[in-house]
Amino acid sequence: MTTEQQVKKGISDIVGSLTDPIIVFPGGWGDTLPEWLKTAITLERMVMNMKAIKGEQMTGTDAEARAYLYTASLTAPMDSDWSEIYLYLANQVVRRNRKTEIPQDIVVESLSDYRMGELRRLKDWLYRQRVKVRQERERGERREQKEAEARQEAEQKDMQPALFDL
Repeated sequence: MTTEQQVKKGISDIVGSLTDPIIVFPGGWGDTLPEWLKTAITLERMVMNMKAIKGEQMTGTDAEARAYLYTASLTAPMDSDWSEIYLYLANQVVRRNRKTEIPQDIVVESLSDYRMGELRRLKDWLYRQRVKVRQERERGERREQKEAEARQEAEQKDMQPALFDL
């Protein structure tokens, strides 16, 4: 990747952290996300961008994974692995953003290697999904811009008087 491409990707990632959609589980519960969680997602995306500048691989964030699992849990029951991952994320995200405590009887402080691997896979998938949406949106914007330029060029051609009719 050239330096110019890296700069464009970096800018796209920074803009994307503010404008990318929040990926939720299909089922209609996306509009029930609390505002504090939406804010946490944006902030964690910005932190992830800073980590990427220092060489870390871009991925989804804990807050994004929590939002996805929140909507999934409202759609269908989760097995014990995903329930524990959800409780782990709830503890992490709430502690960082809400300054409140999760009830001690449901706090999950750490995950097994298998569950941590599943969480990483989910976060990677969430990142790829939001990048795909961003790229499709950018392609659509470029297509619309080209069409507008073509229309404007055609209008100018039509408006230009014919000096010579041969």
